[in-house]
Amino acid sequence: MTVVGIGADGWVGLPEPSRALVRAAATLLGGRRHLDAVPPVDGQQRLTWPSPLRDNLPGLLAAARGPVVVLASGDPLVSGIGTTLLDVLGRDRVTIVPGVSSVALARARLGWPAESVTTVSLVGRDVRLVVPALAAGRRLLVLSSDETTPAAVAGVLTGFGWGQSRLVVLGDLGAAGESCAETTAAGWDVEEVPRLNVLAVEVRGAGPGWAAGGMLPDDAFEHTGQITKRDLRAGALARLAPAPGQLLWDVGAGSGSIGVEWMRAWPTARAIAVESRPDRAALVRRNAAALGVPGLRTVEGSAPGALSGLERPDAVFVGGGATVPGVLDTCWDALGAGGRLVVHGVTAETEAVLLEQHRRRGGELVRLHVERAEPLGGFTGWTPARAVSQWSVRKGES
Repeated sequence: MTVVGIGADGWVGLPEPSRALVRAAATLLGGRRHLDAVPPVDGQQRLTWPSPLRDNLPGLLAAARGPVVVLASGDPLVSGIGTTLLDVLGRDRVTIVPGVSSVALARARLGWPAESVTTVSLVGRDVRLVVPALAAGRRLLVLSSDETTPAAVAGVLTGFGWGQSRLVVLGDLGAAGESCAETTAAGWDVEEVPRLNVLAVEVRGAGPGWAAGGMLPDDAFEHTGQITKRDLRAGALARLAPAPGQLLWDVGAGSGSIGVEWMRAWPTARAIAVESRPDRAALVRRNAAALGVPGLRTVEGSAPGALSGLERPDAVFVGGGATVPGVLDTCWDALGAGGRLVVHGVTAETEAVLLEQHRRRGGELVRLHVERAEPLGGFTGWTPARAVSQWSVRKGES
């Protein structure tokens, strides 16, 4: 199977080698817009994508006569069908012939070098996924799902304190009717947005920071006091070491702050929050959605029982319940070689458990003290917070 990238100008802009592939195909697959852009070919079978796509793709491919050519927008591997076909069929059965992507065209129109831009895909995804990419001075190219995406992004930006951000809506890139409209997030006033569009964002304002490791202020989270506060969160995340594609268990999640920060570290990082109280589990879900990581999975239940059957983690944070029999042993056993375990405790009973775990398994055991300057009469004094004992260990290291 060959996947050919076709631009907004359709057949006219397609190079001759790609045209030859299309003409020689016994079956042509694609969206109706792409198929209509190609002149008729005698005897050629033409099939449009089913819905839902992935579930019905095997049946569609079984009905296709070879050789098969797929038409895709621009670069098929930029939030395109090429990625899906590679996942389903494997690298050996799919050949990609890219066209000029909408990202490349957008950068050309704006004069933005590739190294200065971050691309965020919202195609078929929650618009709040743009939040982790926001930081003052960043340039974003947002791949829109449809004509409603730019206004929705403007609303999210404004809500997070980035209302000054410059927005440029680039519609139907590469087509004869290509359009461009400029506004700000807070002053959104674009009346007509083409269904096919890329949204360029120059982030301006003073919203929450982009990096993880405690960069979000505590008041960014909805909580009832059950939260790993920013200074402690930074220390925990430094030892949990978020990495692309890796999975965290956040056990005794409270408000979900550790899981949220973990997922904000990398677009592909994943987390499962385990929380026994339904009201706190609801808090976790709300914080995850509001702070740009709606994919954070929440499991309601008490550990260790609630951990049964979960995907093996790369790192585990235990913020509550360390004294419950079996919790730490279950977490330890679930980790593979190189897995990281970080546990916080504030009671003498939890500290005793952590001392024993440190004796048995090694790692690092520290007590964290945070004091904040506050008014003291007509002066300023230091107010200490409750000390936290932190045990951290990497499996396979003594």
